[in-house]
Amino acid sequence: MARVFVTGSSDGLGKMAGQLLVEQGHSVVLHARNEDRAKEAMRGVPGAESVVTGDLSSIRLTRGLAEQVNRLGAFDAVIHNAGIGYRSSKRELSSDGLPREFAVNTLAPYILTALIEKPRRLVYLSSGLHHQGDASLKDLLWEERPWQGLQAYSDTKLHDVLLAFAVARRWPTVLSNAVEPGWVATKMGGPNASDDLDQGHRTQVWLAVSEDAAAKVSGEYFYHMRRRAPKGETHDVSLQERLLEACAKISGVELPA
Repeated sequence: MARVFVTGSSDGLGKMAGQLLVEQGHSVVLHARNEDRAKEAMRGVPGAESVVTGDLSSIRLTRGLAEQVNRLGAFDAVIHNAGIGYRSSKRELSSDGLPREFAVNTLAPYILTALIEKPRRLVYLSSGLHHQGDASLKDLLWEERPWQGLQAYSDTKLHDVLLAFAVARRWPTVLSNAVEPGWVATKMGGPNASDDLDQGHRTQVWLAVSEDAAAKVSGEYFYHMRRRAPKGETHDVSLQERLLEACAKISGVELPA
């Protein structure tokens, strides 16, 4: 039995991942943005061990979430599932003055990775849209560019792959991978999504707990339990390091060696 923490698990793919993990006999800690959502999460995943709360758009609350997780003890895996979508018509700022997409999709998984005690495995949810992400890493906070919600989302999904690969390189004892779940009909994906919803959560669970040799790899990008080629720039070590440096500067949190 493995012990797994899943962010953003009150609905969508996070909830489905939690349900599958419990079904397989694993111990699962859920995450929700607030207490009301936490109650929904526990109702939605019967058998879950517990739930922790924290709004990932806030640096302070994300740091607090990491403290809550560490108080619960060691985890075998963390699935960085939480994310917000691509339909924003304007640049909406977090309490820290950051675009909400960047705060939740990029900075929060970086902070949690840096502050939660190292698990054996890390899984980061990306998207096929990461191929459209801006690999220049210029204007990360959209202070100069005219706002484009889809591009902002795509950028953050590129960041998630860069983060997964950077961690795989820096922490050789931890298996760190990125997942493309497909365009599936969750609240974020919308009703017109064309990929198989039942496949949307299985790869991240497999990478988190499976003893299959194919799952016990690091620094890879997966789609439906198969390796897939990510955007070429994601393997650029200097680009990975630039993202880590930017996240450290913005958050005040350094990724441990």
